Amino acid sequence: MQKEAISNRFHAITDTHWDIVIIGGGATGLGAALDSATRGYKTLLLEQYDFGKGTSSRSTKLVHGGVRYLQQGNIKLVREALRERGYLLQNAPHLTSTQPFIVPVFSLWEKFYYSTGLRIYDLLSGKLSLGKTQVLGRKKTLAHLPALNPEKLSGGVLYYDGQFDDARLCTDLAVTASENGALLLNYTTVTGLLKTTNRISGLVCIDQLTNEQYTIQAKSVINATGVFTDAILRMDDAQKHEMVSPSQGIHLVVDASFFPGSDAMMIPKTDDGRVLFAVPWHNKVVLGTTDTPVSEILAEPRPLEEEIDFIIHHFNRYTTQTITRKDVKAIFAGLRPLVKTKSAGKTSLLARDHTLVISNSGLVTITGGKWTTYRRMAEDAVDNAVFIAKLEKRECLTKNMRIGDEQKRQERINAIVKEEPMLAENIHPSFPYRMADAVCACRFEMAKTLEDILARRTRILFLDAAAAIEVAAKLASLMKQELNHSSEWEKQQVADFTALAQQYLLR
Repeated sequence: MQKEAISNRFHAITDTHWDIVIIGGGATGLGAALDSATRGYKTLLLEQYDFGKGTSSRSTKLVHGGVRYLQQGNIKLVREALRERGYLLQNAPHLTSTQPFIVPVFSLWEKFYYSTGLRIYDLLSGKLSLGKTQVLGRKKTLAHLPALNPEKLSGGVLYYDGQFDDARLCTDLAVTASENGALLLNYTTVTGLLKTTNRISGLVCIDQLTNEQYTIQAKSVINATGVFTDAILRMDDAQKHEMVSPSQGIHLVVDASFFPGSDAMMIPKTDDGRVLFAVPWHNKVVLGTTDTPVSEILAEPRPLEEEIDFIIHHFNRYTTQTITRKDVKAIFAGLRPLVKTKSAGKTSLLARDHTLVISNSGLVTITGGKWTTYRRMAEDAVDNAVFIAKLEKRECLTKNMRIGDEQKRQERINAIVKEEPMLAENIHPSFPYRMADAVCACRFEMAKTLEDILARRTRILFLDAAAAIEVAAKLASLMKQELNHSSEWEKQQVADFTALAQQYLLR
């Protein structure tokens, strides 16, 4: 391992008195880093794993206002999410798109009920609407969804929402924040908070790549750690009551042949009251999700057998293309940081809008919410951090800020190929990613491990776990050379990644 290269990650970290330090490198934390840096504050972000490793890379890949929240009467959340959906599609056009959805209906009442609700959804989006809701007859519905089971079908309702690549957006947020002056460090674990006269004045962290410890001075600290929120709160106050109730959602990925076409399907009410989606994504189809309360918070949540059976059963109920376990290319699970309420009996009823709490010590905690509203959550967190630290108040600039620069990224990749033509080879023949993409990820996107590249800088692990295992050794050899690591590191990376990827396969 090249010590000098690793130590550069921490250059001047202890010499700077940071205005805002953010703990957590998921969507909200990265959004806060970009917001804070572009306002001109000295900004540091610390992430214990990789950016987007947790919940933020394991979504249903939708940028949406939340049709179900409209059904629950949460107009405020839906309106805000639809507005933020519009901003996100404008700011990251290379990673987002408009996705048509069909809701199959089986009676005139359902046709009226869902078309009315989705037209209200359109109205709430205002000028940022993505398309007009349409009521379809039986024949047109089957033309849009050729795999749909026609039995008892009355027709469908067509509406439009957004789609995106969640982990790639995390990477682009990290790169954009860095280019705007923020320092972002992955594989850095916060182990303690420092206080002066009972107010937070800094923190202690450990670089997981070297096991070196650092003490950091901070005027304000934001806790944006998602399902790990309570762990940071307990660092601040050991008596702190638990705030987050984690809920697990899983997704299955199958070949597009099981659900052909470009339209997605939304089943508005499953047996447990959740919404179920079948969404085309990267030439595969993502099926999900579930809502299962869990007591243990893991970096790699494990899908439960009943969750797997639930999704397979519901998909097969609505389609003519029957899938079995052997047809699943990848399975992934994520944990939602739902905010606890006293009255809710199950997690599907817990609050999805975000919660912000300021501790007596000045710690700013932001949690809950959803991917679509990450930018607004980040803005709220930074506003409060500025107030707590008595920093000069400056306007948020992220509403219309471009995230990432795909042209610049492709120019870098092309330059790498020009320098070494062999790197034009695809990582795997079934995917468009090239070996040069991996080199670019190491040089410019802070990728440190094999998993970083196969799971998040590319999406191969989430699309076809067996394919990811096939290319692990080849890619580890390239990374060893690029990052100047040892043969022992290379072997360990392959072993660690293979063990991880096995969890994404159904047996």
